[in-house]
Amino acid sequence: MISAPALGLFAGFAMVASFTPGPAVMLAVNNAMHFGWRRALWSSLGNISGLLMLSLLSALGINAVLQSSATAFTLLKTAGALYLIWLGVQQWRRAGAMRRAAAAAGSADWNAQAAEPAQVRPRVLYRRGLGVAMTNPKAIAFIAALFPQFLRAGHPALQQYALLTGTFMAMSLLALSSYAALAVLARRPLRRWFDTGWPQRAGAGVFCAFGLAMLRLHRN
Repeated sequence: MISAPALGLFAGFAMVASFTPGPAVMLAVNNAMHFGWRRALWSSLGNISGLLMLSLLSALGINAVLQSSATAFTLLKTAGALYLIWLGVQQWRRAGAMRRAAAAAGSADWNAQAAEPAQVRPRVLYRRGLGVAMTNPKAIAFIAALFPQFLRAGHPALQQYALLTGTFMAMSLLALSSYAALAVLARRPLRRWFDTGWPQRAGAGVFCAFGLAMLRLHRN
């Protein structure tokens, strides 16, 4: 099996990668601002489920397909970019609706007033987190490049892959939950500012920026 020092080093790499802001972090922050920490946890669970699937795909050699086929890489890249831009547009529209609802009610509690029921259902949030993870071609490449460096020859590869995948998922869940908690704590002292809708619009802009940046990705 993987030695303890090697596993610790891998956990360090996984933690740095997980805490580096990206689309998954932005989605966790966005959901925490709108629906609270517990609801945001569902999108985080969707994201780490996506990591599990990406790990399986990487083990099956999908990364080699993406590296060798420009068409496959472009299709996945475009799908991911459009999905992130769609999330940004939806968040921008929702921010405006929340502001109007809060003003009409004379209350700052837009979190409970303006969200449509379908948007706060756990399965919807879970699917969004899963979608963000599964439409990122670089995530497969990252897993495919990092995992083999820690596999020990002569030992069962399946068990080692499972250990690395579980560690990566745990680090990811820790990072996303931490960002979501910070977003909830920051929202309370800045409630009036959040009521204007501009923090949500800024987040929407970041989603769109991530999407546009993904369109510029190239195969290594």
